[in-house]
Amino acid sequence: MTSNYQPSMLDLVAGPVPSLEPFAGRLVRHRLTVGAWVDVLPGWLQGSDEVFETLLGIDWRADRRQMFDNVVDVPRLLRWFGGDEQLPHPVLTEARETLSAHYADELGEPFVTAGMCLYRDGRDSVAWHGDTLGRSARHDTMVAILSLGSPRQLSLRPRAGGHDTLRFPLGHGDLIVMGGSCQRTWEHAILKTAKPVGPRISVQFRPFNVA
Repeated sequence: MTSNYQPSMLDLVAGPVPSLEPFAGRLVRHRLTVGAWVDVLPGWLQGSDEVFETLLGIDWRADRRQMFDNVVDVPRLLRWFGGDEQLPHPVLTEARETLSAHYADELGEPFVTAGMCLYRDGRDSVAWHGDTLGRSARHDTMVAILSLGSPRQLSLRPRAGGHDTLRFPLGHGDLIVMGGSCQRTWEHAILKTAKPVGPRISVQFRPFNVA
């Protein structure tokens, strides 16, 4: 599974100990339409390869879902950590606490859960969607995604159209935070690619449980 994986050059320089970079002066906000925004910080988690290797060894679940008249495999592996579960690496707990503190005024509550997806290669993907289950179907919510492993393009487009698709290459400890009305008025995806890409893990911090 890891034959195409290339370690981060930043990790090779910074050494193996995982650590979080400060937000000040590095976190860049991109304001979108109708009150949506995304914050981006490349390389927020230094030494990310150690965390990536740790997460490869957790108990991933292969899921199946109904699609029209067929039941099909979900094209990625999944793992969900509720607020009462210990995260598999201490730097992930630190990341969740750091995000909760930084976004306290905009979020109004701490990040609680961590959903994880393992994209094994370019055939794994997630279709266009917004996290509109639960409260986010009616109110704005925030989702922070920490990407580990080989970069993949996260694509963003407005639900109403009329705007070019935005693409952010995320991997090797990169952070993207989607806030404001982003989950209701925009949608995002990790699209399939025929290019040879190694595995990527996304860690999605949310302020409440989403089924």
